[in-house]
Amino acid sequence: MLQDLRPLVLNIIEKNSTDKDKCLLAICELLEENVPYYNWVGFYFKNGDKNELKLGPYVGEPTDHVIIPFGKGICGQVAVSNKNFVVPDVQAQDNYIACSISVKAEIVIPIFVNGENVGQIDIDSGTPDPFSKEDEDFLEFICAEVAKIL
Repeated sequence: MLQDLRPLVLNIIEKNSTDKDKCLLAICELLEENVPYYNWVGFYFKNGDKNELKLGPYVGEPTDHVIIPFGKGICGQVAVSNKNFVVPDVQAQDNYIACSISVKAEIVIPIFVNGENVGQIDIDSGTPDPFSKEDEDFLEFICAEVAKIL
């Protein structure tokens, strides 16, 4: 199923490469509409020279987490570690920032431009332990393609 979305992602990027926010929002919408267990999909980016992330385009419930300090929560940890973070059960994480009581699992994949971690895609799920290696590979593909227009 996720493989079928790859050409659609490439099409979105090709059509919207000059309007980054429009492109990212369209990717969020595509994922949220087509993957039943992707309940909140958004992008966070490094906020200038500050050691914090700033929320970019997203779909899903509104969030108060517009700014996330490096090291805080799953997203903040990925900003420091530069590694994918798959969380099958958010309740089991000590350093988790709750966005909604309905969130059961989260996956965060960093975006690299010229070797620098510039942001990430963040997906919350209301389904316990839904993310597989296929999700991780698919989201890495999206991040690599998004990096080309940043």
